[in-house]
Formats: sequence, structure tokens, C-alpha cells
Amino acid sequence: METYAIGVLDTNLSIVLVQRISIIAVFAYVLSHTQAFRLIFKENATLREQLLLIFIFSSLSIAGTYFGIPIEGAIANVRDTGTIAAGLLAGPLVGTITGLISGLHRIYLGGFTALQCGIATIIGGILAGYIHVRIKPKSPEWITGVITGVGVILLSMAFILLFVKPYEASWSLVSQVAIPMSLANAIGIAIFMIIIHNAREHQTKIAALQTHKALKIANVTLPHFRQGLNPTSAEKVAANILNMTSAAAVGITDLERVLAHVGLGSDHHTKGMQKFTKLTQACLSQRQVTVAQTQNEIGCNVHDCPLKSAIVVPLYCRDELVGTLKIYYAHEEALTALDIEFTQGLGQVFSTQLELAALQHKAELAAKAELKALRAQINPHFLFNALNTIVSFCRTNPENARSLLIELSDFFRRSLKTARDFVTLKEELEHVDSYLTLEQARFGNRLTIEQDIAPDALDVLIPTFTLQPLVENAVKHGLLAKTDGGTIKISAKVIEKQVEISITDNGLGIPLDIQQQILQYGFGKGAGVGLTNVNERLKAIYGPKHALSINSVEGKGTIVIIHIPIGTEVVVNG
Repeated sequence: METYAIGVLDTNLSIVLVQRISIIAVFAYVLSHTQAFRLIFKENATLREQLLLIFIFSSLSIAGTYFGIPIEGAIANVRDTGTIAAGLLAGPLVGTITGLISGLHRIYLGGFTALQCGIATIIGGILAGYIHVRIKPKSPEWITGVITGVGVILLSMAFILLFVKPYEASWSLVSQVAIPMSLANAIGIAIFMIIIHNAREHQTKIAALQTHKALKIANVTLPHFRQGLNPTSAEKVAANILNMTSAAAVGITDLERVLAHVGLGSDHHTKGMQKFTKLTQACLSQRQVTVAQTQNEIGCNVHDCPLKSAIVVPLYCRDELVGTLKIYYAHEEALTALDIEFTQGLGQVFSTQLELAALQHKAELAAKAELKALRAQINPHFLFNALNTIVSFCRTNPENARSLLIELSDFFRRSLKTARDFVTLKEELEHVDSYLTLEQARFGNRLTIEQDIAPDALDVLIPTFTLQPLVENAVKHGLLAKTDGGTIKISAKVIEKQVEISITDNGLGIPLDIQQQILQYGFGKGAGVGLTNVNERLKAIYGPKHALSINSVEGKGTIVIIHIPIGTEVVVNG
């Protein structure tokens, strides 16, 4: 009969304790929808954030004590659910302090098992925190929580049996509460951790979707931001963001004015206006993300503005503040932590794009400067030698002298012409022909020229002043140092979507040790520098894979090969 009574009591107690678990389940569900939920899985929580978690889990543990059922001077409770969840989910500091607070609170309440149960709770918090450290970087599963919880309950039961006198009273208590408390705490921990982990997985999926969306936006907006931060690029970027998100309006500013505003409120948030909202001013002055959950916080001067909440993030270019990105919504309190992170991520992506645009512009300016340097680098010795050659023909062959003067003027006209950055291969070859005509007049039979140009390559656009420095390099350093001179062959043919141009000479060749450095440092003077500059220009315009290719055998000759993509003209802005 006594055994039957204890069994009935165990069943009733289990039912009551499990009912208490429903409160914990509600608590876990509510927690999963709060800002504090994100702190549980934060790798480097601040002291303030950890104190907040300690408060939350300590409150849960203490509530578990008060929800308990008095039995023979003790309390059957679900206190350890909060303590163990604190250690497993939030780490050793939160678990240990939560265990201390809830354990000392149990001791304070008194009772003939208060000390033993309080110590067991403290140990449970420490143990759960230790397990959290041991299983990193994995997250604790609910089964781990259940095993830990049951272990702590059994430990407290052991303490009661060992240290609580009289033994008959302690055994009577343990026989009544051991199974119900183990069952209730196990279910409570399992439910708590399952709810928290499901919520985390849901947040992770949403974050992944947000990241995917941000990458799509970044891919679409990159071509626009290549032009820098200006009204045209800003309006296109803002329109793309508006179309690809649930925002009510998107705005972009520089430091002085609104560059673009699309969506709601565009009747008074107009492009070009120099007066910013209070929220934008705060972002620019604080140089950090600012958030408004209400219309009043936005600080718009128009009373019936339809924009009710907003996120403003700063835009940087090479660590220098250059403007802001503003995303507006049509309802108050509409912003979540994910929305803020999404907008902040967009701001970082756009800042990177602006920096890349600035670097590209810098490279284009460098290419332009190198081009100007090449054009200004006309070797005075070449000019003097050409004039001397023409003078020598004035008496013996006036007609030839006249033709050479025309070629010389044409050569200088093309060299100093700055209006275009790209010319057709045909035009570039005409420039080379003017140079070679003057050199052939000077050196006669010592210099032979051959050309093999495919007709379909003549109209391909190439950077101006590309071939002449290479040909001059071949003449000066390859052929004219030889007593009997040699031959230069210029070839061009279309291969798939690019034109291959080669300049070959049978001159002295380039020593192997110099070949390793020639494109980086050049060699000699004049045309050696020109060779390096041409190589750098090609890499800046078309990328490193379109650098010059040089193959040379000392004593036999050199071939320089260029590959120019067809239909890829990058205008070098001045």
C-alpha cells in the first residue's frame, strides 16, 4: 500500500512539474524573438551583454525554484533547467555565475536539503560551462543538455542521501522526487534547447537569404560604382536596391547633398538638396550606423512624410567618409537586427566598390601619364639623325628629301596627338611606317622591313602609341648594333576573340639575365623605358594576362608578342 501511494505521488508530482515546464517553454520561445537571443551565440560578447544573459538565466533558475512543489521540508523544482541551459548555451562565465546566484538563492530559502541542493546547482552551472568549452566549435545538442541535467539532479540526490540526517527522512524524500525532478528537468532542458536551436537555424536561413540578396545587389551595382560616387551612379544603385528589397525608399548622399532618392517621399527628398534629415546628419557626424524606428527619429521636416523608419550607414573610400546609404520603410518599428546587418553589409560592399573604382581610376590616370610620357619622350638623337639624313638628300635627291620631311612631320603629328586613346591597327601601323621610312633612309640596306598583316585585323582598336616603341626598341637594341643590320618583321592575325601582334628581329638578342628584368625595369635608355611603359599600359587596360610576351635567344634575335582583346576598349580618362 505504501509503495502504491509513493507511485501515485511520483506520478502526480511528475505531472505538476511537467506542467511547470510549459512556462519554461514559453519563456524560451519569447527569448528566441528578442535581441538578447542573438547574444547567446555571440562569440565575443561584451561584459554588459554577458551580465544581461546572467540576469535572464538567473531569473529563469530562480523562477524554477519558486515554481517548485514543497515536499517534506524540501522543494521539488525545475531550477537546474535555467542553470544548465545558461552554461551550455552561453559559456562558462554565464553558467558559473548563474549557478552561483540560483544556488545561493536556494540556500537562502532554507530547508533541510537547502545546502546540498544549492551546491549541486552551483556545480551544475560550472559543469555546463565546461562542456560548452569542450564541444566548441560545435553547438551543444539537446541530448547533451538532458544528460547533464539528469546528472546534476542525481548528484543533488546523492548529496542529500550522504549528508542529510536522519537517513530515513532523506531516503523518503529522494524516493519521491528523484524520478519526477530528473524527468521534468530533462524535458525542460530539451524543450528549451530545441526551441533556441530551431530559432537559431531559422535566423541563420534568413541571414543566408539576406547575404544572397546582398551579393546579387553588389553584382548589379558594381558597374555603376565603377564610375565613382556621383548623381548618375547613385540613382542607378538606389533604383536597383529598391527593386530588389522590401524597402519603401532608398537614398544616397555625399557629404554635402542628396545624390539620389527613389521611392516614397521623393517629392520632398529631392536629388541635389543640401539639407539632410537629423538621422543622416547624425550618421555623418558619428561616422557609424544610425537607426530610426519612428518618423520623429528620422527628423524629416515634412509633417506627413510617408517614411516611418530608416537605417543610414556611412560610405567610405580608402578609410575616408564620402557619403551615406539610406534605406527607408513605410512603417514604424519595422526594423529588425537582420535588416540593420543587411544594410550595414551593403554599406561595406559599396565602400569596397568605391575604393576599387578609385584604384581603377588611379590606374587609368597612371596609364594616361605613361602615355603622355611616351609621347613626350621623342628621342632628340632620332630627330637630329633624321634631319641630318634629310639634309644629305637635299642636294643629291631633293624629291626624296621632300618625302622624308613629310614622313617626319607625319611622325611627329601622330606622336604628339592627344585626342584619342585608341586607334585602329591600321593607323598605328601608319605611324610605325613613318618611323621606319626615316630609319631606312638613314641606314639603307642594313635595315629590312617585312609585314604580314591579316586584313581582318586592320580595324581592331588598340591603345595608341603601342607598336612604335617596340619597333624602335628592336631597331636600336637589336639590329643597328650589328655591322650588317638585319630584318624586322611585323605580323598580326586574329585568333578567336583577340588579335595577336608580333614584332620579330634577327638581331643581337637579349641576355638571359636581363630578360628576367626587362619588362619591370627596361634596359638602356629611351626605347628601353618605352618598352616597360607599353607593358604597364597594357596590363592596366586589359589586365595582367595581357602583358607583353618576350622570347629572345642571344645572338639570334627577339620576338615580342601582344594579345589585344577585340571589342574591349577602356578609355583612359584624363
